[in-house]
Amino acid sequence: VQLQASGGGLVQAGASLRLSCAASGLALGDYTVGWFRRTPGKRREWVGAINRSGAGALYEDSVKGRFTISRENAENTVYLQMRRLRPEDTAVYYCAADRHVLPGLPEYEYEYQGQGTLVTVSS
Repeated sequence: VQLQASGGGLVQAGASLRLSCAASGLALGDYTVGWFRRTPGKRREWVGAINRSGAGALYEDSVKGRFTISRENAENTVYLQMRRLRPEDTAVYYCAADRHVLPGLPEYEYEYQGQGTLVTVSS
């Protein structure tokens, strides 16, 4: 099983980026998928999560209204659309998948966690 986040990069404040989480070895449509981020010296931060069907997503307060999680189960991929990026959004972003968790449990340890992608937002 492998989850791979991609799409990160260096952008200026106010810009947009779309991250992708591609899965191999599992049918991502059977899993809740969460997005997390980590910065040096800080603990993991939950960004948001989407349920299996894609009909429901929840977000951490600081990204609400700016970030949107969506999924294309036929492509085995989940996306994180990030708008109006801020310097404090700078982090390594990674996705995680779990068959049983509901989207609104930020502290839950997901069954599968992927490799991250670095997002750097300059001021």
